[in-house]
Amino acid sequence: RVLNVSIDLSVDDAGQKPGQAPRPPVEGYFRVIDQPVLRLVSVDLQARAEITTFAEVFDFARDHLGLLKAALIAAGIVPPGMEGAHQPLSDLLTRLVGSGQGIELVSKVNDIPKGSRLAVSTSLLACLITVCMRATGQARSLTGGLREEERRLVAARAILGEWLGGSGGGWQDSGGIWPGIKLIKGRLSSEGDPEFGVSRGRLLPSHLLFGSDEIGEETRQALQSSLVLVHGGMAQDVGPVLEMVTEKYLLRSEEAWAGRQRAIRTLDEILGYLKAGNVKAIGEATERNFRGPIQTIIPWAGNLYTDRLIQQARAAFGEHFWGFWMLGGMSGGGMGFIFDPRHKAAAKARLQEIMNETKARMERSVPFAMQPVVYDFSINERGTWAELCERPGAAHRSHKATALMPADYYRLTVPASLPQDPWLPSPAQRAELELFGAASRRDPALVDILPSLFQRMLPQEQEEDSQVSLAAMLEANSFDRDQHEQIRGDLRSGRIGLAQNRLPTRSLIEDVSPDEIVDATTRLPERLEEIGAAALRAGEVAVVTLAGGAGSRWSQGAGVVKALNPFARLAGRHRNFIELHLAKSRRSGRIYGTPLPHIVTTSYLTHHAIADALGDGDDCGYAGPLLLSPGRSVGLRMVPMVRDLRFVREETPRQVLDVQAEKVQESLHSALISWARSQGEGSDYVDNLPDQCIHPVGHWYELPHLLRNGVLRELLAERPQLQYLMMHNIDTVGAYADPGLLGLHISTQAAMTAEVIHRRLEDRGGSLARVDGRVRLVEGLALPREEIEFRLTYYNTNTFWIHIDRLLGTLDLARTDLEDERSVAEALRHMAARMPTYVTLKEVKKRWGRGQEDIFPVTQFEKLWGDMTALPELDCGYVVVPRMRGQQLKEVAQLDGWLRDGSAAYVEGLCDWPD
Repeated sequence: RVLNVSIDLSVDDAGQKPGQAPRPPVEGYFRVIDQPVLRLVSVDLQARAEITTFAEVFDFARDHLGLLKAALIAAGIVPPGMEGAHQPLSDLLTRLVGSGQGIELVSKVNDIPKGSRLAVSTSLLACLITVCMRATGQARSLTGGLREEERRLVAARAILGEWLGGSGGGWQDSGGIWPGIKLIKGRLSSEGDPEFGVSRGRLLPSHLLFGSDEIGEETRQALQSSLVLVHGGMAQDVGPVLEMVTEKYLLRSEEAWAGRQRAIRTLDEILGYLKAGNVKAIGEATERNFRGPIQTIIPWAGNLYTDRLIQQARAAFGEHFWGFWMLGGMSGGGMGFIFDPRHKAAAKARLQEIMNETKARMERSVPFAMQPVVYDFSINERGTWAELCERPGAAHRSHKATALMPADYYRLTVPASLPQDPWLPSPAQRAELELFGAASRRDPALVDILPSLFQRMLPQEQEEDSQVSLAAMLEANSFDRDQHEQIRGDLRSGRIGLAQNRLPTRSLIEDVSPDEIVDATTRLPERLEEIGAAALRAGEVAVVTLAGGAGSRWSQGAGVVKALNPFARLAGRHRNFIELHLAKSRRSGRIYGTPLPHIVTTSYLTHHAIADALGDGDDCGYAGPLLLSPGRSVGLRMVPMVRDLRFVREETPRQVLDVQAEKVQESLHSALISWARSQGEGSDYVDNLPDQCIHPVGHWYELPHLLRNGVLRELLAERPQLQYLMMHNIDTVGAYADPGLLGLHISTQAAMTAEVIHRRLEDRGGSLARVDGRVRLVEGLALPREEIEFRLTYYNTNTFWIHIDRLLGTLDLARTDLEDERSVAEALRHMAARMPTYVTLKEVKKRWGRGQEDIFPVTQFEKLWGDMTALPELDCGYVVVPRMRGQQLKEVAQLDGWLRDGSAAYVEGLCDWPD
């Protein structure tokens, strides 16, 4: 017998076959098996395990089954006090279900991805807890709905399960346990609540259910007939957004507080429209709330992708499009569009087309996890619901609730059992296979299973396209196999690694004195500005923007082109990083009467996408020379060494979490170590898409690429008066061709001038220091001890003013030598050998369908431009600039502070936007 529990909105994918019964979004299955194990199966994640020890139950991050383990504990089947117990799990199972027997718990999510903002993790956890409680007699009824006190107990245990598993869901996601339309409200604790006297608020909210006397059947039908529910394909971590909301609430930000009050009033309006049956007004109110209060509190809740969807929906349906409805903490995932019911069928089809087309245009600039999908939708009037499925007897052959698991369960489990001797499976297993075989011949839901089983069981021709593509990509990007093997050998032998990145402990590292740096945090002398302005008017300056990296910290390893990410709304529109930098150069060209050459360096990761976005330069309205400098170097990522994984965990600074979260992180750390060992430490990382397997080799190479690919040579031929380059990172959004700083660089006659800012606690990376008596930039990962970084006053912005001829002289080159590719390559190879090679760990995402993905750490190497300042023959100067100019945007979580401290307004004032 199988106990099946579901929670639904209800939602089902639009690809459902005609006549097929509606499927709820999440389902849980519980049954007793004839083996003394806990068998856990996650159908949607294609994961299964047989657990025999308590240690495995409490190890939440070692596999994809952490949610199921948390459900077993939160439901009371495995007592929390058993953590660390050494007795076998079979003793517990004997007490629960009998000697020699065990429990199987199966989860099924119907094509709704992680990060959807449709409350999947909390709903699934509540579903699994419910099925466990029912099966073990903790609920009054084995089937049907739950009583109110049981619903509240399930919701509380779901929150406990979220905490145990470290998934971080909230009480607002538990609404699917209750039926129909409900209002979920936080409550103050009162006498009788366990929180009373401890906390001002109560952990669990109240759920006010609206009966048909308040919201009539006609209104419910009208809402279902108007709402098109979609998943836009984006799966983002909403954690930074929730942190920003909490911070603004605790600090009582005036603007955010006013937005919160407007949102509360909008909620009251929506409730009134629901009771009045005015669905059109509901759509207008939800979109007004999205445009106003939500984005007042958190501007990053919206994005360019969502704006384009709304604009195109409105253009296509005009007055018949009634409004947009954001779900969850960010748009782009779960969203609702409200249409005139007479146009809903056409809107579903057109909206799918709009999402597909828009995703195709934007998938290199924003992180998509899956193809967008339009769901069927209906109001669930039952809440969580249970059915007992039994094997039909002779008199019940037509019984619909046959004791079978979901179809994908058999696609996952049957191939492993069929190659055995037919008498090896237990009688119960044989009986189930017989039942499955009979059902697969008559059940429409199982029709496609048998062909797919043969595909899984029989040897398949290996797909080699990805490897061929990887080899071709390596060859096209001048991959140096000899250098790669040398680095691999050094890595495995321990000559290089995270610990070996550091300078010798005997190095004397001191803070610089005020007389060793120029302070430009206030306005520089007018004479310097005049010198710089003259050089700008004479066309002696070009801007070099480094855009070869993917910004893995920005997208959490998604591999998008950071330069094209529409990160902020400026001058009324979402702008990407390149648009912003070109707008600043456009303004400089207008002010000084000479268009400023702007060079964008690229790599294999970014070149084609940036080239397509910029076209021939006319598309972005840039009047001056706009040049792309493609990279000519690439590295192949490797599986990390275990010692480096341990170094990151034990030696590098990180946020200290609560006790349970730390346990989950420790479990994840152990799982990654096991993965590295199983894959082979230091072996090539090739188990992913090709562009996730190779990497740029550091921004030291990006300026040398200008010399090797001929871009600088051609620019000098066109503008022989060119003398200076301003080189900066793509995410240093405040950097521009400032005449005062240019004049300072010219007046000092230095080969290079580096810009730094005063360090803040969150600034981690390069610093300005005196190392063994020489002032230079030093990378954070090269410091022998962490505390040294906090004693250094200045942070490296990676913005440099460079005198072209003096830099060439350091390489023993002159302008005329740029015609000789062999001489240039030899000079750069010699200089590269003098630069330190840093080993780093980067996160990459491996996506494996239906919005599911894993994040793995991989090893790569890089050389960094700041180490040029250690060369004795290169004359360098240093200038401290205002923070608004020099701060870098490395993570999405920085955006809110960047907006609030005036930096966004400062940057916007530096721009001339195209018409």
